[in-house]
Amino acid sequence: MLKDSVANFAAKELHNIAEKMDQTDDWPEGMWRKLGELGINGITVDPEFGGAGADILSASLACEELARVCPAIALSWGAHANLCCNNLNTNANEVQKAKYLPNLCTGEHVGALGLTEPGAGSDAVSIQTTARRDGDHYVVNGTKTFITNGPDADTIVLYTKTDKEAGAKGITAFILDTKFPGFSVSKRLDKVGNRGSQTGELIMEDCIIPAENMLGAENRGIAVMMGGLDVERAFYSTYALGIAEGAFELALKYSKERVQFKRPIASFQFIQGKLADMFTQIEAARLLCYKAAIMAGEARKGGKGTNVHQISSAAILFAAEMSVRVCEEALQIHGGYGYCMEYPVQRFWRDAKLGTIGAGTSEIRRIVIAGELLKM
Repeated sequence: MLKDSVANFAAKELHNIAEKMDQTDDWPEGMWRKLGELGINGITVDPEFGGAGADILSASLACEELARVCPAIALSWGAHANLCCNNLNTNANEVQKAKYLPNLCTGEHVGALGLTEPGAGSDAVSIQTTARRDGDHYVVNGTKTFITNGPDADTIVLYTKTDKEAGAKGITAFILDTKFPGFSVSKRLDKVGNRGSQTGELIMEDCIIPAENMLGAENRGIAVMMGGLDVERAFYSTYALGIAEGAFELALKYSKERVQFKRPIASFQFIQGKLADMFTQIEAARLLCYKAAIMAGEARKGGKGTNVHQISSAAILFAAEMSVRVCEEALQIHGGYGYCMEYPVQRFWRDAKLGTIGAGTSEIRRIVIAGELLKM
């Protein structure tokens, strides 16, 4: 039912705006409220705070259907619904939930997560943004980059260092209201793909965050971070899956319509072989993605030494690389037309690449998997 509802929404609301989003790199006006009315902005949030109370698998299925039509919408929605809302629902106290989640669920406010920095990408625990206690608040200084929804965000789950000498054990998470003094957006990033999904660089310059906005305990933010990353990887594996499905559907349709040598190109064994391989890869990825989503939903905690840590990395690794291959084959089936901007297959091709970079690169995912396999 949920999957069908989101699929119908995507067909009605996203299909006709995807190309314009890609061309203008603008987020469509009113879209956050429409997603809120659909009931998915707070899809995993407890109903008492305005959410749907669904599990991670349900959220992943919604992400898949959005990405099948417009990956840029799926990307931004995922950052809002998972990285911000689900994180708050899991880790915030009751007062914090009541204050921030209702407006995030309706789409009145936009959520984001602030982790990556110019000098801390794959090595996430090396973040340099600092938070210093000063009475009843913290003074935060630092820069975050590649932040999905950053330019538009109202509420950001922000990771800082409260003890720079303690490494991972010195990380503390906060809930940042972007109206707090000292916060600014320095620039909006111009991306190759997923255009329309707003990505930016954020500056905290003596930014004042009330102590009551701490998420969890001081110097205990690594637990919040790692549990969130495992869910993120499981969640975004279906983002890659949806992109592959969208590109495959375009290729299948085109192969039946395109006539060469007096017959549809779908009648040629070379094309049939491509389609069969694409279908098989998508279905194999689907099983792994859904398994990871189920495990992420059932896990009490993520991080090193847990099965979900390994499986979620495997799911997004396989799905993301599969998606790139499928999109490339889909473009190849389109021939020269696939390389023209008027055909949407090129957009899926460009969008798919992010899956091998965001939420941990393919290389980092392999390191995570191998590290778990080789534990003594």
